[in-house]
Amino acid sequence: MITSFEEFSLSSLKLKNRMVFPPIKTAFGGPDGVVTDRQLRFYQQIAKNGPGIVILEPASVTPEGMEHPKQLSVHYPDSVNHLKRITDVIHQEERFACLHLNHAGAAANPKATGTRPKAPSGFKCSSSDQVSEVLSEAEIEAIIAGYETAAEKAVSAGFDLIEIQGGHGYLLSQFLNGKINHRSDQYGQYRLRFAHEVLTTVKNTAPDLPLILRISGSEMSPEFGITQEELASLLSLAQGIGIDAVHVGMGSVCFSPPWYFHHTNLPEQPQMDALAWVRRQTSLPMIVAGRMGRRDRVCEVLDRGLADLVALGRPLIADPDLPEKWRQKKFHEVQYCGYCLQGCLHRVKSGEPLGCNLNPLIGLPELEKTANPINILVAGGGPAGMSAALYLSKRGHKVTLAEKEKHLGGQFSLAWQAPGKDKMLDSLDSLEYQVKTHAEVLTEAIVDANFVKEIKPDLLIWAIGAVQNIPEIEGLENQNRMTSIEYLAGHQEIAGPRVLVIGAGRTGLEIAEKLGKEGFDVVATKRTDPIGSGMDMITKKLVLNRIEQMPNVALMPHTTVISFEAGGVVVEKDSELLDLKPFQTVIFASGMLSAVQPDKIIEAAVDKIELIGDAHQVRDIYSAIQAGFELALKY
Repeated sequence: MITSFEEFSLSSLKLKNRMVFPPIKTAFGGPDGVVTDRQLRFYQQIAKNGPGIVILEPASVTPEGMEHPKQLSVHYPDSVNHLKRITDVIHQEERFACLHLNHAGAAANPKATGTRPKAPSGFKCSSSDQVSEVLSEAEIEAIIAGYETAAEKAVSAGFDLIEIQGGHGYLLSQFLNGKINHRSDQYGQYRLRFAHEVLTTVKNTAPDLPLILRISGSEMSPEFGITQEELASLLSLAQGIGIDAVHVGMGSVCFSPPWYFHHTNLPEQPQMDALAWVRRQTSLPMIVAGRMGRRDRVCEVLDRGLADLVALGRPLIADPDLPEKWRQKKFHEVQYCGYCLQGCLHRVKSGEPLGCNLNPLIGLPELEKTANPINILVAGGGPAGMSAALYLSKRGHKVTLAEKEKHLGGQFSLAWQAPGKDKMLDSLDSLEYQVKTHAEVLTEAIVDANFVKEIKPDLLIWAIGAVQNIPEIEGLENQNRMTSIEYLAGHQEIAGPRVLVIGAGRTGLEIAEKLGKEGFDVVATKRTDPIGSGMDMITKKLVLNRIEQMPNVALMPHTTVISFEAGGVVVEKDSELLDLKPFQTVIFASGMLSAVQPDKIIEAAVDKIELIGDAHQVRDIYSAIQAGFELALKY
């Protein structure tokens, strides 16, 4: 049995273990490629007792190939000095530093580049709202020169390896792809030419640095992605040139983003099939990337020989100490990633720095112990209350967490029940373990004035969450109805066959899909905001695609339920009144409202009260965890 902690020789490098940190966009950087203190802390957190190789976030070889305004850069005069700050941090932790080079081509971000995207031929990438311009041969030569300059800077900045992005729908893959590359010149007649020139240029410029080629095992887009024949030719080229390893992900940033980002909703088997196919094409050492944050998957790919090294990206953002906890067999202490993309990808795409739903400390200094420990009572064991209890305890306060239900989690304990979100249960379980390890936890405990007087806290944190918003609708009292929370918690039975879901935001869509899979006839209405509001775009697209395949589920945007009548339901859609057949169950997913604030008697029983999470403002899990953490910093 191969373990991820065995040493591995990659070319001239002897790796501490078989783990790799892949290139994760952070948006921690400053303008003009400036490396910030938060970037340095981030890479120090990842490298400490971490993967044998730490690959930096993608660096564009020219300004026109950037994806993000705060992207790591190699094209500025002082780039070497900035990059060396990162390699020094990684080397201090006795790990190898790898520079990841890319040009996004049609996937470049006009807001970052100030120009229209350019590619081998004109086409529109889903990550951009513009059709790309066609690259001239002179521009192609300039890009290749950019790779050469980047390789020189990699040597000067002290990198140990270089990785070239050759897949995932980026520029090198765009040249290789016969469905995209319609050129008639030398870069179209021989579509491998661009890859050949890039790889040989970098290899010749930095001959002493091992070179990794990153690819997609499958771009998961029969209509637009590269073919197996095209990928096989690239792998053959790489082996002939002397590339040292192949880093295998999935998907295309342009044509299959869910697969590129390895969304939690997707099945695992296509990735395993793609790995097996790539393994048959090459004898080069292979790195596998994508949802490898569970030990059983790591063991499977290593034992089956599907890969020699395993990349852990988001799992190390959720818990940078994961490798050391695995090594010491402290598996129960790991904070597991749920692959939801909410705190990481969704934030970066929105222009915000990388975050994590479960780890507010990523890239930040360690918590300091307080000089003035106090007695704190936290009312409510949802995400905000759990976060506050955990981080205030870590700061040295005496914390009691009281939750009225039999278990912790609040709405987090329901979120994993949505289709495809089962991995989020691991996240909740690991968070709950941490809280119970650090704070005193009381379940089935109602925080009233008597309870407060018994605990005698110096500070009461009110984190009791939110309650369902129930709109006033004529005839509602005669319906079999329940809230989204009651449904997901299994408190009531669903009567069918017809179910009306009022509110088709994130929760409403997930309920509609779940009911549809169970065979109910479902209608989900949405009064104002767009269908799926509150969802990141990738999750929303996946859910809508699945619902489109369900003839028993109908979505009705711009629709308001007016009244429930004896013969059916009256709704108003786009200013037109419609009659719908009767429903046997009505489920409300029509938004949440902050729960009641502490009463006057409670206020009189404690000197200080803080409201956080949904009790203060209804938002999401990321915001709730942040609220608890930020409150801990205050005290």
